[in-house]
Amino acid sequence: MNESENIEKLLEEDEEYKNIYFEHRELDEVIKNLEEKENSTLDDEVEVRRLKRIKLSLKDRMESRANELKNNK
Repeated sequence: MNESENIEKLLEEDEEYKNIYFEHRELDEVIKNLEEKENSTLDDEVEVRRLKRIKLSLKDRMESRANELKNNK
């Protein structure tokens, strides 16, 4: 099973993974919008860094869940 198949399986079968995955995607959009602002402020930049840390944490959690699935096979 390749990585994309693992992700699809997790999205279908694992509610926790699904929630993390969609939260990660939502943060992508928020970060993108903040970075594309024409007149970003220092507060915007701080917020982007904070959101990127959260996003990285979510990615780590997703990878951990994917590895659990892979190891249980």
